[in-house]
Amino acid sequence: MTNSAMGQSTSSPPEPVSVLFVCLGNICRSTMAEAVFNHLTHTPNSAISGSAAFTSTKPAIPSKLQFITDSAGTGAYHEGADPDPRTMLALDNHDMSGYTHSARKLRPEDFREFDYILGMDDDNVHDIKAVRRRVASRSTSEDGLAKVFLFGDFGGKKGEEVVDPYYGADQGFEIAFEQMGRFSKGLVEFLEKEQRGKKGGGSS
Repeated sequence: MTNSAMGQSTSSPPEPVSVLFVCLGNICRSTMAEAVFNHLTHTPNSAISGSAAFTSTKPAIPSKLQFITDSAGTGAYHEGADPDPRTMLALDNHDMSGYTHSARKLRPEDFREFDYILGMDDDNVHDIKAVRRRVASRSTSEDGLAKVFLFGDFGGKKGEEVVDPYYGADQGFEIAFEQMGRFSKGLVEFLEKEQRGKKGGGSS
């Protein structure tokens, strides 16, 4: 007997929510943001391969949502480079090992491939939105284009930026690490509300 005959309905699992983290050069902040978010939500991707990379049995930020993530830079200064060693050290200091990534520049197609694009500071957001406007100008509709936000808006302090630690000491990377965890928690809460709104027929 089919499920419909039994009065039951089947539904396909929800589509994964895709998130792109963006900073200037894609070797410090955006890579750390992706690595921390993936670790806390147990999101496997090409950077962290499978659950074997996670040291805990349950995600620190549980969610019914599934995520697809990546990171990029608004500039191509470090294209193809590994994450900054200080980013990797900060991750290792918090038992988040196994992250790999090759730096790349933000691409026009990212606005079609990702649901959300998150900048680390106001300059990043400004540059991301400028690319989005160019993409939109070549499209008949903005429907389906990624939504752009400042990542720090989800950390409890509206407008909070992640200061670029590239030219500073290691402490800047530790400060950024704390922010990434806090922002990730708020982001997941926001995305869950957005998805509930879509299911309820509300505006997104």
